[in-house]
Amino acid sequence: GQNVNKVETAVRILHIPTGLAVRCTQERSQLQNKEKAMALLKSKLLVIAQEQRAAEIADIRGDIVEAAWGNQIRNYVFHPYQMVKDLRTNEETTDVQGVMDGDLDPFIQSLLRQGVDAVSDEAA
Repeated sequence: GQNVNKVETAVRILHIPTGLAVRCTQERSQLQNKEKAMALLKSKLLVIAQEQRAAEIADIRGDIVEAAWGNQIRNYVFHPYQMVKDLRTNEETTDVQGVMDGDLDPFIQSLLRQGVDAVSDEAA
């Protein structure tokens, strides 16, 4: 049979910070294999970076609750007595007109306090 001298042109690149290894043996020249391996490594690193970014955004956003019936935030009672109750924090006020005019500060502060308490509980 025929004997053909073949040159080994395989390239293996290791990204040390992540430990990600890429190997390319498709082309006949080592330079072309190196370029393809670098492109493949860049694409894999980009995918990892995008996944990390998506995870960070998910952590920032927290739990997403669908705005549907049954997922109320506040109850407003006008008759026979006046009361507004925030269901997330159990904060209550009898100043219904003030809340209707946009005075939501007590509810916002209560929600922020609840968030700070939750963070301090996790740290402990």
